[in-house]
Amino acid sequence: MKLRIGTRGSALATAQTALVAAALEGRGVDCEMVTIRTLGDQHPDRPAVSLGVGAFVREIEAALLAERVDIAVHSAKDLPGEPTPGLMLAAFMPREDPRDALVTRDGIGLRALAPGSVVGTGSPRRRAFLLAAHLSLVVRDLRGNVDTRIRKLEAGGVDALVIAAAGLERLGLAHRAAERLDPTVMLPAVGQGAVVIQCRCDQSRLGGRLSVVDHPQTRAAVEAERAFLAALGGGCQRPIAALATTDGTRVLLQGAVLDPSGGRIVRDQAEGDTTEPAELGRRLAARLLDLGAGELLAEAVR
Repeated sequence: MKLRIGTRGSALATAQTALVAAALEGRGVDCEMVTIRTLGDQHPDRPAVSLGVGAFVREIEAALLAERVDIAVHSAKDLPGEPTPGLMLAAFMPREDPRDALVTRDGIGLRALAPGSVVGTGSPRRRAFLLAAHLSLVVRDLRGNVDTRIRKLEAGGVDALVIAAAGLERLGLAHRAAERLDPTVMLPAVGQGAVVIQCRCDQSRLGGRLSVVDHPQTRAAVEAERAFLAALGGGCQRPIAALATTDGTRVLLQGAVLDPSGGRIVRDQAEGDTTEPAELGRRLAARLLDLGAGELLAEAVR
């Protein structure tokens, strides 16, 4: 019997699912890819903010709960901070570069862009960080798959794009990154660069089989980031950023909340044990709320 893997149909989602399938098949598990069109895929020209939380995972999760697929593969950054009832994150693949990358036609970096240059992104987080850099840039909403956005760049619709470095790598387009943005300039989205395998909570035997491909360091890092996001009540529709790194025993978590205009950033970091990543995420979120992050989040939804 084949293990049916639910996934989006984009080139990037397919590439990520192929990585998961290869890892499982290497351990004797036969796999079949099942493409599911999500709300985000159905409305590629609508701003992601207008589609609500989980726009790129809801239909896949529904198929999983209805047992039309056996497992689901997601970009961790697409998942809401709060877990979906009845589903669990059974395994995390080793994380790729979590940073954001700048893509330009002529290969110039962020600070070399001329004043008035148009940068395309559909992410409120990326928009806020770009505006916070005070480089006199024009930030334009731009959605679509990676290849679609690059075609719009080449056609002259924008002068630059900001795309997850991991996405470029998985599509064989790493050479298109003019600059990988340092987290001090642009802190990544929660879970960026990580691929997660999801299954139903009642599939304990399957969950055990999936655990053999779980990467503990990635799990600890992303669980800290996701707990941070959940404690702030946010999702990818809000300018919230986090990045956790681990040496195997300790986790260092950086977090930030920005106002939509980039005029103010509340940012801090905290360290904890890898055995309690969620507690670390909640602790850092509480610290940022004490520093005024709640006001900035309220501005983001007005």
